[in-house]
Amino acid sequence: MKFRKTKDKPKNNLANFFKTNFDEHNLWEYKAEETDLLAQLVNIIRPKKPKLVHSVDLGELLHELKENAKYREELSQYIKGLIKDKKFSNILTDAGIISNADFLFEVKRRLFAKLIPEQPEKNTLEYILNQVFFVKTDPVWIDKIPPQQIEQLFDLLQFKPIYDESKDQLTELIFAIEVNIHRIAGRALEHEVIKMVPEYENLESPFLAFQREFGDVREKLLDKKRDYVTSDDLDYKQLVLLQQQCSDYVKTAFKNSEKFGISLHVNQTLLRIRQQLERLQTLLPLLAIDAPEEAKKHTIELAKDLISYNCDKNNIRKLINESTQLLSYEVTQHTARTGEHYITKGRKEYFRMLWAASGGGFIVAILCIIKVFLSKMDTSAFGQAFFYSMNYSLGFITIYLLGFTLATKQPAMTASALISALEAGRKNDHMPDAEKHKAFAELFARVFRSQFIAFVGNVFVAFPVALLGIWLIDIAFDYNLALTKWYHLIHDLNPIDSLSIFHAAIAGGFLFLSGIIAGAVANRDKYQHIYYRIQEHPLLKMSLGRVRTEKLAKMYEKKWAGIVSNFWFGIFMGSTGAIGIFLGLNIDIRHITFASGNLALGLYGANWEVSDELLFWGIFGIGIIGAVNFLVSFGLSMGLAFRSRNIPISEMRQVAASVWSYFKKRPWTFFFPPLK
Repeated sequence: MKFRKTKDKPKNNLANFFKTNFDEHNLWEYKAEETDLLAQLVNIIRPKKPKLVHSVDLGELLHELKENAKYREELSQYIKGLIKDKKFSNILTDAGIISNADFLFEVKRRLFAKLIPEQPEKNTLEYILNQVFFVKTDPVWIDKIPPQQIEQLFDLLQFKPIYDESKDQLTELIFAIEVNIHRIAGRALEHEVIKMVPEYENLESPFLAFQREFGDVREKLLDKKRDYVTSDDLDYKQLVLLQQQCSDYVKTAFKNSEKFGISLHVNQTLLRIRQQLERLQTLLPLLAIDAPEEAKKHTIELAKDLISYNCDKNNIRKLINESTQLLSYEVTQHTARTGEHYITKGRKEYFRMLWAASGGGFIVAILCIIKVFLSKMDTSAFGQAFFYSMNYSLGFITIYLLGFTLATKQPAMTASALISALEAGRKNDHMPDAEKHKAFAELFARVFRSQFIAFVGNVFVAFPVALLGIWLIDIAFDYNLALTKWYHLIHDLNPIDSLSIFHAAIAGGFLFLSGIIAGAVANRDKYQHIYYRIQEHPLLKMSLGRVRTEKLAKMYEKKWAGIVSNFWFGIFMGSTGAIGIFLGLNIDIRHITFASGNLALGLYGANWEVSDELLFWGIFGIGIIGAVNFLVSFGLSMGLAFRSRNIPISEMRQVAASVWSYFKKRPWTFFFPPLK
């Protein structure tokens, strides 16, 4: 069979692009009002992997335009026709700036815009940018074009600075700045924002002064028919100073969140104000020109900014990162303060931790016995989830209120304390990297040995107490509680034949979530002044007296976040199995301390007639479950702590090297406290 040869398509390069569209046939004129040709030209220039290229060379394009006056004049005519009278103020006021203080609304809006992009009216520059620079990495490669080549292209195409001729573009710029300033002032004067910055209570708002000062600069530029001001103009200098004061105001509000707490709504409002102030920091310098050549540079910078803002306007990852960083910091600050109590230093604290962990193991052993009783109840899956959850929740709350310790609760709390130590070292610029991480390594050794002794206390007490409990029940009621359950109790610990590792990871995730809940509750109560409200509650003071009411407020402040955290941790642990049954998924939880108690119950239920293989994997499984509990909980907590303090995850390699170096020098300190 013979195949007919087809003509090769012309290569998609600049020479063919100009030859096809800008030769003597002037095909471009038929598409003069469409963006297709400009999009095609940009696509030819656009590198395939913008982030990997070192520089983007426009040499070929400049050569074509220099060598052929027809190409140069007609391309200039085409592009000028496209952008003539196109409005761009909306990009400067809206693109990349959160539009609403409702976080979930903003996420949904941007997600929908990702799937079906918004298409503005054709009389706006935003429409052209949407059609031409629609790849999110376009600002990356455009920024890698040498500035001198962009200026050459600007001159060859005979573009004019925004300050020349009709001044319509300058008017658009001034209007965008004015809109941003008015929006900032309106948001900044909201009650919830003002109360975050009591330092400014008796001072004039810098936002109102900023608004008023810009009116003077605007009058100079528009009413007096001036194209620009100079950088030494007093009104302009005052405007720049006030912009900085407004930024300091927002920084103070964010900083005060540590004292007063912060809500998601206020966080989003402050974030919106900060984004608008950052936008003004970029736009205000465009109003000042000291030398004629700066007009062209400012115009080019504005064009690059417009492309960047438009490409970044639906960035969901950036929105989530910025919106959650402060809240995650507030949450981890609480867990860092709480975590300090879980880190032992000397021998006295070490053995005190052993005692606290032994108490936790004692209560968990009782919970294991109660859970076996509950499993024999004839109830629905919901009933089973409810009773299991209440068993876990009340047990965990009891452990917490009695001052005992559940070993795997520590990683979620201590991770933030570790990051605080790392952050303190990073702030010392004069210290070498090895020394910066030394304090972290020393604290990690303390955390590890604290976790180790807590594991020992939990596991080695839960086993005999559970064994003693089931034996006493058998003696008193002649009833072997685990007679029909023993195989599952032991087999479910096997990391080979069961999903115990996966189930242990789920438990580790719940341990992490419980730490998040504790921090979130503490932040919410602090922001809403719950402690102060209780302390000054008139009815409570009348019925309990001032002293008892103050004690109640202090107890609430100290304990409530932990109680809520442990309650929900119990709900998660108790309902997972029932949810798995409902969804048809084999999901459950495995926790090292409960695993120890279950092993004891299983051995007694089997009358100790257990194969060596089953016993070995049961004991080995306890260790694996504990390791997975720790690694998942600690890893997630460390990731959140790194995120909250804006420390790059890549620094983990240096941190791990520092810990390993410290372990090689003093391995015993990871398990036992120093003698001195």
